Amino acid sequence: MKTRTILSWNVNGLRAVLKKGFLDQLGQLKPDILGIQETKLQEEQLPEEVKKLFDYKSAWSYAEKKGYSGTGVFYKEEPVEIRTVFDEDVLNHEGRVIEIKYPEFTLFNIYFPNGQMNEERLKFKLDFYDRILEHFNSLRNKGEKLIITGDINTAHTEIDLANPKSNEDRSGFLPIEREWIDKFISNGYIDTFRMFNKEPDNYTWWTYRMGARARNIGWRIDYFFISEDLKDNIVDSYILPGVMGSDHCPIGLKIKI
Repeated sequence: MKTRTILSWNVNGLRAVLKKGFLDQLGQLKPDILGIQETKLQEEQLPEEVKKLFDYKSAWSYAEKKGYSGTGVFYKEEPVEIRTVFDEDVLNHEGRVIEIKYPEFTLFNIYFPNGQMNEERLKFKLDFYDRILEHFNSLRNKGEKLIITGDINTAHTEIDLANPKSNEDRSGFLPIEREWIDKFISNGYIDTFRMFNKEPDNYTWWTYRMGARARNIGWRIDYFFISEDLKDNIVDSYILPGVMGSDHCPIGLKIKI
């Protein structure tokens, strides 16, 4: 069996984070796979230093709207298949989903929608949630084991954000969003971080305002979920709050396959 390290990071603009030590950090962390979200670029805007990154190959999904959303995955081992276009139309157009199949597991790197702009975007977010869960379950019904990572844009419980009471009416902590995570878990998926750490004050995103990160006034909205049949393969699941460059920090998963 081999232990693989998978990292996930909402970089809040790939070109911006490249100016803040992204390549050095990646060189130090040395993941086998890295999923990034909110890349905010198109194919023709990919920097040359990213195209030739160490010994990684990469896969990208771009939003139709320029400078918006987008995801990428860096990997060393060649996958069986990579998908960025899906039958469920709500999963397309905004570059939010990359599905990478290996013989041992299928990995999803996802930038889930934010529902704070207006009611229409909240509805889009909830529709996206429902369609992606249907897709996950369809793959599990075929016998695939799933790893799902990315910025889910919802804090699950009160322990997952610093100020739950004052955010009860804000998208990202609405009851209907949190109920979807309950439903997700009840469908046979595990929040891997909580397998190892059930303590408060563990966050993955902090607003740039009011010195929130220095004061650790944050939200845990980035996750690694797995299907239950991978539970015994998980070695560790963790957060890297000391890695700077974005308003999010990376999260990690160690899995023995």
